[in-house]
Formats: sequence, C-alpha cells, structure tokens
Amino acid sequence: MSDLTGEPSYSTVRAQLRVLEDKGHVRHEEQGLRYIYAPIVPRHEVRRSALKHLVDTFFEGSAQKVVAALLGSEGAKISQDELDRIAELVETARKKGPAG
Repeated sequence: MSDLTGEPSYSTVRAQLRVLEDKGHVRHEEQGLRYIYAPIVPRHEVRRSALKHLVDTFFEGSAQKVVAALLGSEGAKISQDELDRIAELVETARKKGPAG
C-alpha cells in the first residue's frame, strides 16, 4: 500500500483487489491471516494488449501515426541512442517483410 499514490485506505485497496480478482486479472494465496496477490496474465501479454487497445483507440490502428505522434511531440526528448535503436527496429521489420 505504501507504493500506491493518493494514500488509499486499506478497505479501498482490498475492494480493488477483489474486483481485479473477480475479473480474472489477479489471484490470491493465503499465508496465515494474509492474502498474497499475484497477476494471472504475464506482464508482456498485458502490455501487448494495452498497446493494441491504445493504438486502435487513438491512432486508428496505425503504427505510422503512433510513431509520428511520438517523434513529433513538442518536448519529446529522444536521445540519439534511442533514435538509432528505433532505426534498427525499423530495418529489422523491413527485412522480415509485412506483418501478417
């Protein structure tokens, strides 16, 4: 609870965890009088799903629009190393051909 912003109460955190468990996002194990919660879906799957939802919702499913928004943002501070890595990723994607 100490890592959460806004200092939610114990009962608020328990209620949120119960909702997440009911939706199948987390599970719990009992250790004595404590419940230990853990995610059900691996982080990389959640990340992929959230990113797809974001791209579909705000960028009409277009990776090009996402990249244009990221690179064109005022105040975007993209280092030369990051730009080089992005260029490598694009080159790798080109070699693999169109995504299915």
